Amino acid sequence: EIAEAISSQAQKVGYLSGMQFSHFPVEELAEKISRFLPFPSGKIYFLTSGSEAVEASIKLARQYWVAKGQDSKAHVISRNPSYHGNTLAALSLSAREHYKKIFRPLLMEISMIPAPYCYRCFWKEEYPSCQMKCAYELEKEILKLGKENVSAFLTEVIGGASTGAAQPPIEYFKIIRKICDEHEVLLVVDEVMTGIGRTGKWLACHHFDLVPDIVILGKGLSGGYFPLSALAVKKNIVDTVSKKGMSFLHAQTYAHHPVGCAAGLATLNYIEENKLVEKSSEMGRRLLTELAPLLDHPHVGDIRGKGLLAGVEFVKEKEGKKPFPRKKKYVENFISRAVEKGLILWPNIGQADGVDGDLILLAPPFIITQKDISQIFNMLREILFEMKNIE
Repeated sequence: EIAEAISSQAQKVGYLSGMQFSHFPVEELAEKISRFLPFPSGKIYFLTSGSEAVEASIKLARQYWVAKGQDSKAHVISRNPSYHGNTLAALSLSAREHYKKIFRPLLMEISMIPAPYCYRCFWKEEYPSCQMKCAYELEKEILKLGKENVSAFLTEVIGGASTGAAQPPIEYFKIIRKICDEHEVLLVVDEVMTGIGRTGKWLACHHFDLVPDIVILGKGLSGGYFPLSALAVKKNIVDTVSKKGMSFLHAQTYAHHPVGCAAGLATLNYIEENKLVEKSSEMGRRLLTELAPLLDHPHVGDIRGKGLLAGVEFVKEKEGKKPFPRKKKYVENFISRAVEKGLILWPNIGQADGVDGDLILLAPPFIITQKDISQIFNMLREILFEMKNIE
């Protein structure tokens, strides 16, 4: 269905400038997305990659504050660990030192607060006795910078590759939302990886009853058939900019691409008609149940996830959660063995301290079966056995 929608649209109108024209696919896709947004009457802006959309969100936040006459509000706060993309602004906002080092002179100045990564708590405390320090750290950072200087807080809802599907305690985002409201800071959530059903709901926001100001979408938005991403924005933000006679200063050649929007619309229709969001939730529970016995292995420190997004974190020693030294390249060896067996995983390094740390991310297709899940478990168990002597 998706391939047919792409072919059909390409034969009708293959390209129009999104800056000058509208078309049926963009309007229909925007209407479709608006149905599952956590805020009413959202405005949608379509781009071609998650990194682009992250950059666009920061630019729009800046325009919003300028339109309100608060020109000093330009600083953005992010989290560590985190990952938001590889263009310069998106990379600036990501805690990936091994990606950033060579480009450091080109990157923008931002602030980072510790992510709610409970397995490796920044303060080495445990929930709930930690009293949610990671959430209240946002307020400390805003006050340090001066609320008059802070434009936005950019955050993943459930971690992607950077924390291996780590999710915060349920009250985390209630605290974050309250802090952002009190200090006039826009809350921007990166749902490029977690959106469109990946975590068992249309958006990861819905697990926390979170209403952000801007939602960034990508990846699953077109099912991988076309490069497509989007900003979903509260109406009042767009209206504030428009009332000042300003348009969004982010023109892109392929923004609102008709073929891309047709692919996105067909993807969302297919997901909805086949109840794949519900299936992601159910099969995700089965996946975590199946993976749980791996925790008995001495090098498996933690298994976590939501829906069909799961992470397995490896350690050299469980006591103290000591990671393998980077020179061992544990996760690289693990991935190589997985590929040989026909299993595709996503690796991450450095989450323990910026250098050391090994984890894998599993994000199987929504059509996964119980047989597939059992096969994944068996493959992971075999690889762990093969690598048992690595120290």
